[in-house]
Amino acid sequence: MLMLTGSEIQSYLARLGIPEVQPPSLSYLRELHKAHVEKIPWQTVDIVAGRPAPIDPASSVRLLTTGRSGYCFHLNGAFQALLRSLGYRVSCHRAGVQPLGQEPRINSFHLGLTVTLPDEEEPRWIVDAGLGDMPFEPLPLRSGEYPQGPLRYRVTDSGVAEGGWRLEHDPFASFTGVDVAPEEEKDLSVFVPKHEFYSTSPESPWINLFLVRHRHAEGSNEVRGCIWIRHDSSGVAKTELRTREQWLEVLGDVFGEHLVQYSPLEREELWKRVHGIHEEWKRTRDRTG
Repeated sequence: MLMLTGSEIQSYLARLGIPEVQPPSLSYLRELHKAHVEKIPWQTVDIVAGRPAPIDPASSVRLLTTGRSGYCFHLNGAFQALLRSLGYRVSCHRAGVQPLGQEPRINSFHLGLTVTLPDEEEPRWIVDAGLGDMPFEPLPLRSGEYPQGPLRYRVTDSGVAEGGWRLEHDPFASFTGVDVAPEEEKDLSVFVPKHEFYSTSPESPWINLFLVRHRHAEGSNEVRGCIWIRHDSSGVAKTELRTREQWLEVLGDVFGEHLVQYSPLEREELWKRVHGIHEEWKRTRDRTG
C-alpha cells in the first residue's frame, strides 16, 4: 500500500486546512474526517466531461492535492493512504450502495474503510469520505443510531454479507444505505473494472448525471445538474441555477469546486452540456406531469 512522503502529507493537510501532523488518535481522526468531507466534495464532474481520472492511490492523492476531487474510489483511496501514512491502521473493504427502491448489495461499486484504534474504548471505526453526504464524522463499528447535525445514520449487521455491516442513510437522503463486506482488500485491483464501468460505459449512471455533494456541520449540499439542494435543520431547499455564472459561483463558493483543470472554454462547454441535459429533463418532467 502507498505511503506518502512528508511533502505529500503536508500538501494533503493543506488542502484540508489542517496545520500540523498529530499522532494517531480518535480526536485527530475526527478532525481529518470532518475536514475531508467538507472541503473535498464527491463529484462526477470528470466523468460527465469525458475526462475520468485513474483510481490508483498515487494518482488520487495527486488529484486531491492539486485542487481537484473525484468520487468514492478517488476520495477513499487517497484518504486511506493519508491515514496509513499518519500511522493509522486502515482496512479497505468491498461495499455496495443501495439506491432508493432497490435491494441491498455488495457489488464492489463502493470502497469502504475502517480504522482500528487499539487504545480507544471503541476499537473499530467506520471512516468514509467517499459517500458525499454521509457521514460527517467517523462512526463506531457498533450497532446503533447516530445523529450528526440534522441527519441521522444507523449502523446494523449486513443482511447480504455474513460478518459484514450496514450503514443506513438518513430517511430523507438520496440513497438508502451501504453494505460492507468484512474481508480486507490488500489493494484496489478489485475496484478497477468497476471504475472503468462507472467512468466510461454508456450504461453508467454517472455518464450523463452531473453531481457534486458534500457534508458540513449543519447539513449537506448537492448540485444535481442545475439544481442546488440544501439539507439543514430547517428542511430541504432547492434552487434552480439558471445561468453559467450562478452555477460556477455555487460550485466554487459552496463546494470549493473551481474546475481548476478546465480552461474557460472547457468550462463553457461543460456548462452547455450540463444545462442541455437539465433542460431536456425539465421537458420530460413537464410531458409526464
